[in-house]
Amino acid sequence: MNQRWGIVGGGMMGMALALWLADRGERVTLIEGADHLGGLAAPWRIGDVTWDRHYHVILNSDSHVLGLLDRLGLTDAIRWVETRTGVLADGRLHSVSNVIEYLQYPGLSMIDKLRMGWTILYGSRLRNWRALERTSVESWLRRHSGNRAFEKFWLPLLRSKLGDNYERTSAAFIWTTIQRLYAARRSGLKKEMFGYVSGGYDRIIDELEKVLIASGVEIRTGEKVGSVTATEAGVRVTTGTMEETFDRVVLTTAPPLTARLVPGLSDEERAMMAGVEYQGIVCASLLLDRPLGGFYVTNITDPAPFTGIIEMTTLVDPAELEGHHLVYLPRYTTAADETVTMTDEEVEERFVGALSDMFPGFGPQNVVAFRVSRVPFVFPIPTIGYSERIHSMVTTVPGVYAVNSSQILNGTLNVNETLQLAARALGVLTDEVAYEPAILEGAVAPVGA
Repeated sequence: MNQRWGIVGGGMMGMALALWLADRGERVTLIEGADHLGGLAAPWRIGDVTWDRHYHVILNSDSHVLGLLDRLGLTDAIRWVETRTGVLADGRLHSVSNVIEYLQYPGLSMIDKLRMGWTILYGSRLRNWRALERTSVESWLRRHSGNRAFEKFWLPLLRSKLGDNYERTSAAFIWTTIQRLYAARRSGLKKEMFGYVSGGYDRIIDELEKVLIASGVEIRTGEKVGSVTATEAGVRVTTGTMEETFDRVVLTTAPPLTARLVPGLSDEERAMMAGVEYQGIVCASLLLDRPLGGFYVTNITDPAPFTGIIEMTTLVDPAELEGHHLVYLPRYTTAADETVTMTDEEVEERFVGALSDMFPGFGPQNVVAFRVSRVPFVFPIPTIGYSERIHSMVTTVPGVYAVNSSQILNGTLNVNETLQLAARALGVLTDEVAYEPAILEGAVAPVGA
């Protein structure tokens, strides 16, 4: 106890670990390369509005997020809203927000729809995901939903999220998606109830930073780490402006980056970390002077330059956004995707042009502000047998730990899963228990500890 800990990475994972270690009496320094905390949950400025850089929602089942918000005194700031889901197919917008609308969805026979419904229901009740990890998502969906439903509905959605990597992705991916979305729905007509904190993650991170400081955590932003090495005195962390030694250091960075920052890793560890394949994202935030289709999520089965349409102001009160309507247009990418190297102006021209084709009467004149976020490491591709290739949290370098999104088994990469992993990792960090997926899956994680 009372050791000096360095946490590399000031996203939600790093902030949660810093807080919970401080709660145990440890001395903690949180080191973040950006000039602000938050990572993928960080806010930014678009036009005259400050809101989340990427889209986030809270589900009733997000116990770790709800626990943290309770500790921050923000429970009463949560706004719960019933939302709707749409699908853009064959140039037309369709609502699939309840059972009746789903049965009326065109382009598929009643048998196709019943088989798709069975697929979703069956997936929501499955618990043995390890068996799914040994088969491809394509073969599993074709078997349960049929070839026509796969080609017309599932395949465009898989391509939009994974590109050609869907061919190597296991069925555990779609199982995870079904599990989370099913948790968002209530009984009866399965209404979607999503929540957000008034003020967005700007308010959450601000309150969390205050609690960290009050708990004695030293926060250093704008410090990009260059290396983490073991010495006789402890673990040395170097940045462009500092060199400091800690008793233990936790890196929350993506595995390929961790492999570069820690020169003392074994060849096997380095290969495992460097071998984790990530999908990145190019995500556009748009402030509009009018709404679009009225759906929180619009899935797109037609060819489009973005994955889907997230109309945030079907959830968030436009009054919080200066009366504007906020829309996110995400495109999940690999390094080879042409969108990654486009200028912001080129992305805007392509994305706004596609929106104009989708929504009659909408055009560039309705865009108040447009901004592009680019992140190379967003979520690991869940290839077949993925869980068998996860690196340990406890590295071979004495005093150095690696906790990151690659260790979220069967996740959709949301804040609740990040906090859940951080809570489970806490026992590994403080008790030095070797990381094994089977241990963490059955562990009882502290909520807002």
